[in-house]
Amino acid sequence: MSPEHISRPLTITQALEPEFEWCAQLMAGSEPWITLRRGIDQCRAALRRTGHELYVAREAGQPVGFILINPYGCAGSAYIASIAVAESARGKGIGTQLLTFAERQAEGRRFIFLCVSSFNHRAQELYYSLGYQRVGEIPNYVIEGHSELLLAKRLV
Repeated sequence: MSPEHISRPLTITQALEPEFEWCAQLMAGSEPWITLRRGIDQCRAALRRTGHELYVAREAGQPVGFILINPYGCAGSAYIASIAVAESARGKGIGTQLLTFAERQAEGRRFIFLCVSSFNHRAQELYYSLGYQRVGEIPNYVIEGHSELLLAKRLV
């Protein structure tokens, strides 16, 4: 593995107040939110929804990604509302570590859920490789011509 693909140890903890803006900027400037037409104000609001928990992955103290979890968001099971990794940090396993973290947070529950846009093939590949399975589809949910795919992973 080349040196640029070896990540330093990550720490994942609840977001600090100044990091909410960093996360909102990352969302607003990344796929799938660009295609979903989510502006910065919508991203800021999503990160502060009641009942959601925002966690930030840091490498050498600098934020490199985040995951937004609603612990009881889908029929009483954990729901991953959003996940993003900074472009410069992609391909290092950070997304996998964030998902593993979310699964540990949901310990004791039978399932964890998330939605992924039908056009977001890279994310789908990651989720399927980690054992998530498609359990539903909502056609034209956010934008016409694309679906949101509901995925679940059995934890116990």
